[in-house]
Amino acid sequence: MRSTLDFDEGDLRRLAGSRSFERSLDYLSSVSALEISERTITATVDGNDVYEVELTGHAKSLAGKCSCPYGQEGNFCKHCVAAGLTVLRQADSVPGQRAAAASRGRQLDAWLESRGRDELLSLVREQLAGDRALRRRLELRAAAAGDDLDAFRERVLGQLDTRPFARYGYVEYAEANAYGLQATEAVSALRTLTESGRAAEAMEVAREAMSVLGRTYGEIDDSDGAVGDVAGALAEVHLDACRAARPDPALTADWLVDHLLSDLNDVTDIALSDYEDVLGAVGLARAHERVVPAWRAHPKGWAEKHLMEQLTKLEGGVDTLIAVHAADLAPSGATHLVIARELERAGRPADALEWAERGLRGADPDRGPDAHLVDFTCERYVLADRRADMITVRRDVLRRRPSLAAYQDLRAAARAADCWDAPERSRALDVLRADARPHQGLGHSGSALVDALLDDGDHDAAWEAAAEGYADGRQCLTLADRIRDRRPADALTVYLRLITPLLALTGDATYQQLTELLLSARACHIALGTRDRFTACTTTLRADQKRKRKLMALLDRRGL
Repeated sequence: MRSTLDFDEGDLRRLAGSRSFERSLDYLSSVSALEISERTITATVDGNDVYEVELTGHAKSLAGKCSCPYGQEGNFCKHCVAAGLTVLRQADSVPGQRAAAASRGRQLDAWLESRGRDELLSLVREQLAGDRALRRRLELRAAAAGDDLDAFRERVLGQLDTRPFARYGYVEYAEANAYGLQATEAVSALRTLTESGRAAEAMEVAREAMSVLGRTYGEIDDSDGAVGDVAGALAEVHLDACRAARPDPALTADWLVDHLLSDLNDVTDIALSDYEDVLGAVGLARAHERVVPAWRAHPKGWAEKHLMEQLTKLEGGVDTLIAVHAADLAPSGATHLVIARELERAGRPADALEWAERGLRGADPDRGPDAHLVDFTCERYVLADRRADMITVRRDVLRRRPSLAAYQDLRAAARAADCWDAPERSRALDVLRADARPHQGLGHSGSALVDALLDDGDHDAAWEAAAEGYADGRQCLTLADRIRDRRPADALTVYLRLITPLLALTGDATYQQLTELLLSARACHIALGTRDRFTACTTTLRADQKRKRKLMALLDRRGL
């Protein structure tokens, strides 16, 4: 049905999960007041209460809202699924319903256009009497059209007041979207004020609005980012107002530096470079006067350092920028990489590589070296035909932090230099073996040694390592699957060990895993010529597990 609706039952199940999907089937007869337009589907669903449902989007972008408690937490609930399934069951009538909705919209537009001024005013006033949110929006627009800036400011800041949405002083997830919609009206009003030729006033009020939102943002569960989007829009409106009003550049720089050094910018995320054209040479000079002393006083402060970086980039001094970074070097070498990239962009590749190498040498063994720094350095060694140095770096990383990824990187480097065969590979495996710890049983974490041998395709060596206790259940299963055709008896021992603990568990995922293991075990018995033994074991298993009806049904479907 995707050609008409662009979503199907699979999309509904994916969004809601199997449990909610199955429970929705009990509510199909409770869906009423279904309306389908080009972009939305709305319905009423009777549950413990009467819930309003709205579906928007298509397929992977499909979203649902419901007034039930679970839906208000942002979940795609069973009521949303019920509405969606009802639409799918009426798919043939969807084009007609959409056409009818469009016709009703046109009819309403024509009727409104035919009403006189007094009648329309009466209708609006009637709505305002019962809709507080609508009243506040229109009051805000009226204030934007008037000459009373104080009244306009009061209305804008009122739209950003979280108290009507807060419970115990905090705006919860279920209310954050509604608050964001209200706050958006403040943004629209400020934009209208700028467009009406009052950009200086819009700029002043926008600054206050950003301060209010910045102070309250920590009290909002903005998991969906709706309020963050409002903050970004406020910042854009302020910048547009500045460009239109052309305020004093030095005073603008003072405000901007104060804002960027405060916690208020955490939500607006303004950058100094955004205001380059507003500040001009005078404003940038003033920013320099303010930023440099602040950074010198707190060279490791995040806001001071970040702002100093922005200023230095605007002024074009790469050595000054390097000094900023060098004042607070990360122990992992990550800052050395930042410096190296800046130098490379400045056309100084030799200096860049020197800083990268310095970062590798000085990295804290417990926290580095940074993986991106390693990659950067090795890539430059390749360009300089210094493959031996590249192998040395990869070898050192493997020794510091033995892992499959480090082994793979060393292998790729050594193969590129045609020196992966003994003794390089043997030394690398020795490092992994020294780091591994043998365990008994299948519950422990596996070793990079077994992962590396599997990745090499050296299954016999991997089996030996597993036999010594270096493998976990996942690795044993992978190994068994790979050796099953050549060594069915060995693979069978793994499958049987993994099957045993699953027999005491329940759940769909467990039953699926158990069935797959049984199929693998059957393949081994067939290869060994012991199919009768497998049949006897399966018969016993079914007798012992007969109360697990879902498992029995699954075994039946798979011929077990």
